[in-house]
Amino acid sequence: MMTGAAALGLSSSFGMQAASHQLGSGPAIVKPPRLNLGDTVGLISPASLNVDSYDYDMADEVVEALGLVPKRGKNVGRDFGYFSAPDKDRAADVNAMFADKSVKGIFAIRGGWGCARILPYLDYDMIAKNPKPLIGYSDITALHMALHAKTGLVSFHGPNATAAWGQASVDSFKPLLFDGAQPTYSNPEANEDRLVQRKWRTRILTGGTASGRLMGGNLTVLTAMVGTPYMPNMDGAILFIEDVGEAEYRIDRMLTQLGQAGHLKGLKGVIFGQCTKCTTSGGSGFTLTEVLKQHIVPLGVPAFQGAFFGHMSDQYTIPFGTRAIMDADAGTLRMLEPSVT
Repeated sequence: MMTGAAALGLSSSFGMQAASHQLGSGPAIVKPPRLNLGDTVGLISPASLNVDSYDYDMADEVVEALGLVPKRGKNVGRDFGYFSAPDKDRAADVNAMFADKSVKGIFAIRGGWGCARILPYLDYDMIAKNPKPLIGYSDITALHMALHAKTGLVSFHGPNATAAWGQASVDSFKPLLFDGAQPTYSNPEANEDRLVQRKWRTRILTGGTASGRLMGGNLTVLTAMVGTPYMPNMDGAILFIEDVGEAEYRIDRMLTQLGQAGHLKGLKGVIFGQCTKCTTSGGSGFTLTEVLKQHIVPLGVPAFQGAFFGHMSDQYTIPFGTRAIMDADAGTLRMLEPSVT
């Protein structure tokens, strides 16, 4: 498998960018400061608990292997039903990490379920005054969406601290967060004995190119935020979505809801990443690709399926709120600006 700069097509242009600018309605886009080797970063558990306490040690080791210093939230390691701690306590850890001047970035330890429950308890005014990179995926989508809607913060849909962190994930994360790189994302070549590549291929839903700010994450979590004050305006956005363990009809249901709520009509493009274990045993009548085409092709915007992010062991880190250009025919996504200052 090709990894590193060759797989990502990283740009050599790292230039500095102003901390904020306006993109459509809502708060100004705010970019957090970049990370530096030796920085202290916070570890939070804003959703489900980790059943095995050893996972917390693994999270520390991942952060250290990235050249950073871990600092656990006060409530990390607790146990409250299927959550890591009560709602207000989980929110308190998020607030504390943004308020702590010694903390330069924040990693979610895991997702699961629970981030949406803490959103009313976050101090958005304080967070807006202390922008920092927030990294995580799956249920962390709720935090990405809410922070962007309330503060304009650019955050990062990438591996949680207890994720696998293969080399491709590291090579995606470090240039983006440490160097302010403007990478071009493309799927790696699969190391397989086949005449033509079969694994990690992308599929064109609608050809063409489009530019816009990147918004999205886990489809289930995103859809559950429709109608709440934490749903950002997605007009003019490139929507990137992924999911896990959802049957085709449930993907259909969620896209139907997003469309009927008006959140698809203003998009500039759509990128569907990995839908891990989303195939119904014995068939469902429609394949996932057919469901996607039914909802996305009528939008008349460039779209492709199979990008290298989602519930997978080697996913790339995708910035939430950064301007980018996608090429559906080539299956690529290129950043048009740095995501950090």
